[in-house]
Formats: sequence, C-alpha cells, structure tokens
Amino acid sequence: MAFGRFCYDFVVGDTPELAIGVVLVIVGSWALTRAIGPGGFWLLPVGVAALLAASLWRGVSSSPS
Repeated sequence: MAFGRFCYDFVVGDTPELAIGVVLVIVGSWALTRAIGPGGFWLLPVGVAALLAASLWRGVSSSPS
C-alpha cells in the first residue's frame, strides 16, 4: 500500500494533468512511429516542450502578483 502511494505521488505529484499529458505524448509518439516509421519520433520532443510551456504558463498566470 505504501509503495502504491509512493508511485502515485512520484508519477502524478501535484498536477495530474501533466502526468496524463506525458502519457498521451508517449502513446501518441509510439502510435505515430508505428504508423509512419522512424520519422514519427518528432512528436516526443515537441509534445514535451508544449507540456513544459503550458505548465509554465499555468504557473505564472495563477501565481499572485
């Protein structure tokens, strides 16, 4: 039970949206690579950069001025 809580806290942490986003980017990159071949790898870095930008934008916009 404690290991499960640790895993949940490690993977999800404070923002479940980022954990879901990372899973979607990984699955999407895998599916694109399976569909079009090795050229589908580009989705992974682009998706991670988009998630980082969205996370930073959300954090900056919700922080008190």
